[in-house]
Amino acid sequence: MQEISSESLQPELFWLTATALMTSLFWVPYILNRLAELGVWPALSSPTPAAPPSALWAARMMRAHSNAVENLVVFAPLVVAVLLSHQASALTALMCEVYFFARLAHFVAYSAGVPLVRTLTFAVGWASCVVLALTVLGVM
Repeated sequence: MQEISSESLQPELFWLTATALMTSLFWVPYILNRLAELGVWPALSSPTPAAPPSALWAARMMRAHSNAVENLVVFAPLVVAVLLSHQASALTALMCEVYFFARLAHFVAYSAGVPLVRTLTFAVGWASCVVLALTVLGVM
């Protein structure tokens, strides 16, 4: 099996991995809130959230996390398609980096309840996916 080093890791794969890791950590603050609001046993014993969190930020954060997961489903295959089609470039690397920071900013803005910033950061992430898709299709 080939060992992957940081020198051989393609930037697109780095940013995809960083985005997946970031998305996988977005649940931590709102789960801690659930534990604080409900107590350990009630929060851990319920298979579904019985009631929305009292803290509005936690409710928004839950939705922001869901949105991040939904968009990761679009971003990840596009990155894989860029790499498998050998179309990686400085532009695709930049778009992957832009996507990461746009999704981070979107999560923060959504959780904080900042509507215009939330929409703009979503649009930037979406646009970076469009560039990746157009690259795979040979349009860019």
